[in-house]
Amino acid sequence: MSVTNTEVTTQPAELEPCGQQNHPDCGIRDVLDRVGDKWSVLVIVELANGVRRFRQLQLAIDGISQRMLTLTVRRLERDGLVLRTAYPTMPAQVDYRLTETGASLTHLVKALADWSLAHREEISHSREIYDAQHPGNEIR
Repeated sequence: MSVTNTEVTTQPAELEPCGQQNHPDCGIRDVLDRVGDKWSVLVIVELANGVRRFRQLQLAIDGISQRMLTLTVRRLERDGLVLRTAYPTMPAQVDYRLTETGASLTHLVKALADWSLAHREEISHSREIYDAQHPGNEIR
């Protein structure tokens, strides 16, 4: 993928684990990959607070690049979790909001975010201990 590519990509059908309807992972892994990635979680948390324009999302989500935000909202839109509305103004105004399906996910994502905040010091401490016991073998 080039640096400027912002298209939503999909796997070829023959590579997808859900090629057979009875496959035990059918649907679950794909959904968890989307809602479990770092940027999607942060976008959903921010949109849980209401409608946002692209720039508002970018400013609210520390460290996200314009390209990554574009990819993330397009993927969430494709999955039916985010609704993108473009208004016929000059320059064009675009806003993003959670769909009903996306909104139904917010309590789970918020619980995960709250858990992360509540345990970040404990996890950081555990990482320091691990890294001290395994020098040169840090996992990132």
